[in-house]
Amino acid sequence: MKTKNDVEVIINGKQYTLSGYESSEYLQKIATHINEKFALFKEQEGYNKLDPDMKYILLAINLSDDYHKAQKSANDLRMENEQMGKEIFDMKHEMISMQAQMEALEAKMEVLEREKKEAEHQVIRLETELGTVADK
Repeated sequence: MKTKNDVEVIINGKQYTLSGYESSEYLQKIATHINEKFALFKEQEGYNKLDPDMKYILLAINLSDDYHKAQKSANDLRMENEQMGKEIFDMKHEMISMQAQMEALEAKMEVLEREKKEAEHQVIRLETELGTVADK
């Protein structure tokens, strides 16, 4: 069972204690992300004129937007991975089929080479017989 971590963080200039089963580093990373959002907002004209509730609503909206975009990206990557898996499966199937065709062609080629050798031997035998008959 994981132990619960309490981590002191500073968010938007105020100290808070975050508690969770995640690592201290992860909880600090969350606080850093929130601070980065606040820093971006403070750069925008008119942000400082908003009342505190509106500032936190704006933060919640932006964090929710980040979350949903990340979810969409993860789903897109999952679907792309599944598609690539299907393509790999199809390619392996095609490769096995081509390998079977190649083995069949190689077997056919061996048969044809044997038949060619037999035909060459027959030609030599016939030429020899023809030469013997011509000598008589």
